[in-house]
Amino acid sequence: MTIPRYALMTALLPALLACGGKSDDAGSDDGAVAGGDANAAAAPAGGGAIEGTVRFTGNAPANPAIDMSEEEACAKQYTGQPTDSVVIVHDGKLQDVVVYVKSGLPAGQKWAVPAQAVVVDQKGCQYHPKNLAMMAGQKFEIRNSDPVLHNIKAVPTKNRGFNISQPSAGMKTERTFTAEEMGLPLQCNVHSWMHANVSVLPHPFSAVSGDDGTFRITGLPAGTYELEAHHVRLGTRTMSVTVPETGSATADFTFGAAAS
Repeated sequence: MTIPRYALMTALLPALLACGGKSDDAGSDDGAVAGGDANAAAAPAGGGAIEGTVRFTGNAPANPAIDMSEEEACAKQYTGQPTDSVVIVHDGKLQDVVVYVKSGLPAGQKWAVPAQAVVVDQKGCQYHPKNLAMMAGQKFEIRNSDPVLHNIKAVPTKNRGFNISQPSAGMKTERTFTAEEMGLPLQCNVHSWMHANVSVLPHPFSAVSGDDGTFRITGLPAGTYELEAHHVRLGTRTMSVTVPETGSATADFTFGAAAS
């Protein structure tokens, strides 16, 4: 006896719905925000800011060379030998330092999650940037600008990990992290030299130093804060900063060749 197609689908539908669990590719709980509905009682932005420059003294350590001979599409994007650019110094200024408010914010205060996504791109078989800062619950967008397969793996200790494949250029994947965690590692299962770090914070008051070493954190209420600068290889520096109701406070950090 032949079973009509509509009858077969009706019989299978309950079973299909029952198998709707998440796989590793589902990533973290989409749209979840640490602490519940944080936006409902979010504090208004303050009028203060912190700005400064991260400097490097001494001779910067050499970044190791990367053998991309088996990935011609990536290798040809470099004029010379590509390197694993972990310590990036330009004219004595240190790039890719995560600077954030470590303490001093009002206890129990909720902060609005930024609407803009934090983006990491895979280009030339490397992550750009290699160090990122974001707020728990903020959108995290992963892009592939290479015409090669990348397999991105997050290896957190407090957040939910993920393992996703992006086999072609132009692909984008969005995830979120819901718990505070410094230096959450990203890896590529296809290219062992590819790595990046994401710092997930309970507030939006962070920045990453640019290629000129500068950073700026805005929207702070007036107060005295402990500010920390974190570099994945060179360690951390901290200082106390008093922020006015309006205008900017200055905080300059200095790193050297020896890790701390």
